[in-house]
Amino acid sequence: MSTLTSKLLLSTESLTLRNVHCSGTCRHRSAEECASTTQLVFPYRGLYLRHLGTDQAVADANHVMFFNAQDGYQISHPLDGGDACLSLALNQSLLAELAPKALLHAHGDTAFRAPSQRIDARAQALVALLRHSLNNGTIEPLEAEALVLTLVCRSLGPRTSRRPASTHARQRLADRVKVLLASDLSRRWTLAEIGQDIGSSPVYLTQVFRQVEGMPLYRYQLQLRLARALDLITRYEDLSALAAELGFSSHSHFANAFKQAYGRSPTEFRRSSQA
Repeated sequence: MSTLTSKLLLSTESLTLRNVHCSGTCRHRSAEECASTTQLVFPYRGLYLRHLGTDQAVADANHVMFFNAQDGYQISHPLDGGDACLSLALNQSLLAELAPKALLHAHGDTAFRAPSQRIDARAQALVALLRHSLNNGTIEPLEAEALVLTLVCRSLGPRTSRRPASTHARQRLADRVKVLLASDLSRRWTLAEIGQDIGSSPVYLTQVFRQVEGMPLYRYQLQLRLARALDLITRYEDLSALAAELGFSSHSHFANAFKQAYGRSPTEFRRSSQA
């Protein structure tokens, strides 16, 4: 069985934020579980699949996962290494106020219709900033609460997020591509290699992925790499080594992509996380 560990980062009258790690040693579906309260879960390392009946959703750093209270689900890990996430439980009245009605079920309880939603680079940066600053004890609870609410608004807002709209078969094809990309973030894939591994033509693959995710394959992989950089950045003195580990062609390539995504250089972000 996979080992699950949880660390409380922040607890107030309005919200509870935890850092959750799973070893991911169990490749097959877990026993059915359910959340006691509705939670927003932000994966920042690794990947897992969340199964709801015959449907599934890929949990990676490009998505926020919605776990509705009392809804049964199962988890599986197709890749080695497990996963790590920030798990957020909001006061129900606060969640009802923040979540757009279009994302919620029509019945009385505050529950999300979709299992997940894609987030943008700025939301990923907020996840990293919260985790690093709360771990380091360099942020006051009031500021941390404000950042959490900004993260929720950013992740649920229609201008910065996108719900997939496609057939079940195309969604599954895109899911297989996501798992493949996450299996080796440093690898410089070609379309032919991905198509050969997935069993699909490169042209069809790129069309389907863009329809499902609303962005091209290379952009999705870049966002995964940069999210991993956010996770690791406080551990590296030499950012050129981090760039090389994540498959960037040079330090300048990494720094330019990072600044374009997050609005500051890797050095500036690391400094703000540690200050």
